Amino acid sequence: MLRPGRWLHHEGLVPAPALRTVASRIPARLDRLPFSRWHWVIIVALGVTWVLDGLSVTIIGAIGPRLEEAGTLDLSVSQVGALGSIYIGGAVMGALLFGYLTDRLGRKRLFMITLGVYVAGTVLSGLSWDFWSLAAFRLITGMGIGGEYSAINSAIDELIPSRLRGRIDLTINGSYWIGAALGALATVALLDTAIFAVDLGWRLAFVLGAALGLVILVVRTRVPESPRWLLIHGREAEAEREVGAIEARIERGLDGERLPEPSGEVVVHQRDHTPIREVLTAMLVDYPKRTFLGLTMMVSQAFFYNAIFFTYGLVLTTFFDVSAAKVGLYMVPFAIGNFLGPLVLGRLFDTLGRRPMIVTTYALSGLALLATGILFRAGHLSAETQTLAWMVSFFFASAAASSAYLTVSEIFPLETRGLAIAVFYAVGTAVGGISGPLVFGHLIETASRDSVFVGYVIGSGLMLAASVVAAFLAVAAEGRSLEAVARPLSEVDGDERSNGGGH
Repeated sequence: MLRPGRWLHHEGLVPAPALRTVASRIPARLDRLPFSRWHWVIIVALGVTWVLDGLSVTIIGAIGPRLEEAGTLDLSVSQVGALGSIYIGGAVMGALLFGYLTDRLGRKRLFMITLGVYVAGTVLSGLSWDFWSLAAFRLITGMGIGGEYSAINSAIDELIPSRLRGRIDLTINGSYWIGAALGALATVALLDTAIFAVDLGWRLAFVLGAALGLVILVVRTRVPESPRWLLIHGREAEAEREVGAIEARIERGLDGERLPEPSGEVVVHQRDHTPIREVLTAMLVDYPKRTFLGLTMMVSQAFFYNAIFFTYGLVLTTFFDVSAAKVGLYMVPFAIGNFLGPLVLGRLFDTLGRRPMIVTTYALSGLALLATGILFRAGHLSAETQTLAWMVSFFFASAAASSAYLTVSEIFPLETRGLAIAVFYAVGTAVGGISGPLVFGHLIETASRDSVFVGYVIGSGLMLAASVVAAFLAVAAEGRSLEAVARPLSEVDGDERSNGGGH
C-alpha cells in the first residue's frame, strides 16, 4: 500500500519506513533499458491524459456555438469564452493542489485520483442546466486535468530511458490532438439535429470523455509507482522489486539476450517529504535562470494555444459563416497538424538538442501566426485556407508547447518535480491561459477583423520573446539522466556512502 503521508505516521496508523543514506543504481537501470512493450503500456496508460484534455477542450470549442442557441443553455459569446477560462482556472487549482500531493504521496496514487476527478466533472458537465452549473462542473473537470499534468509528467520522465525522453515526451504531449480530432469528429455527428435532439447531442459529447476515462482508469492499475520516488522516500526494497520486475519482463522479450550492465549510481539521504520552502529555494535560489525560462515558455504557449483554440469555433462561425454543426470538420485537419508537429520533430529534440529545437519551434510558430493574422485581417482567407494557415502555425507551436512541459519536468530536482510542474503550469496558464480565451472572446464579439488581428500580434510576440529567452537559457538535457540534469536535493557525495546507517 502506498504510504499516505507523515501525519498518519504520527497517529501510528502506518509504520514509517526507516530513512537511511543509501547508494543505488536504480536510475541507471531504468535509463539503460531498451524500448519495449512495457514502455508502450506506460505511454498509453499515462499519455491518455493529453487525449482526454484535447477531447474535453475540443468539445467545448465545438459545442460553443450550439450552447448559444435558445433550445440549449442560451449562452452569450462572452459566456462561451468564459467557460474556457473557468476550465483553465480549475486546472490551475488542481495542478497546485495535486502537484503538492504528488511529491508527498507518490505518482501512482495521484494519477488515479486525478483521473477520477476528471471523470466525475465530465459526467456532471453533461447534466448541467445553465451557465453557472456548467461553469462549476467545468471547474471540477479542469482540476482533474491540472492534477494529471503534475502526476503524469513526473511519472513518465522517471520511467522512460533518458536517451528517448525528449521524443516520447513530445509525442505524448502531442497526443492531446488525437483527443481533439476524436472530439471534433464526434461532435459533427452529435450536433447533427437530424440524429440527436438539439439539447441532447452536446450532453452525449461529455459522456464520450467520461467513458474513455473510465477505461484508462483500469489500464493504469498496471503502471508501477516511480522507483525513483520510492528510493528517495525510504522504500528502496519496494523500488528494487519494481525495477527487478520491469527488467525481468523486458528480458523475456529479448530472445535470451541479457540487459547491459548499468553504469553509475546515486547516493541519497532518504526523506519522508520535502518542505515547500526547500522547493521554492531550489526554484528561486538554486535555479533562478531555469525558473525564468520555464515561466517564459509556459506563459507564451498557454496564451498562444488557449486564445486560439478555445475560440476556434467562434472565428469560423462569426467571420466565415460556418454552421455550428460543421465546426468539428474544420478542427480535424487542424488537430492532425498539431499531432504531426511533435511526432515529426520530437526525435530532433534528442539528436540536434533541446536549445536549437526550442528556439526554432517557438520562433517559427510565432512568425507563422503573424503571417496568418495579416492575411486574415486583409480578408484573403476562406474557412479552408484559414484552417490551413492555422495548421502550419500549430505544426511548430505544438512541438514548442510540448517542449515547455518537457523542460519544466526535467530541469528541476526529483523531490520538487511534481510541485515544480504544477507551479509553472499554474502560473503560465493563469497568466496566458485564462487571459487568452477572455481576450479573444471579447475581440471576436466585436466582429472586427482589426480587433482579432491585435490578438494574433500578442500571441506571436509572446512566442518570439520565448524563443529569444530559450536561445540564452535553454538547458542541454538531451541524452542525460534526470539526476545529471538536476541533482536530487537528497543526493550526497559518494564518500558519505559509509554513513548508510542513519540520517
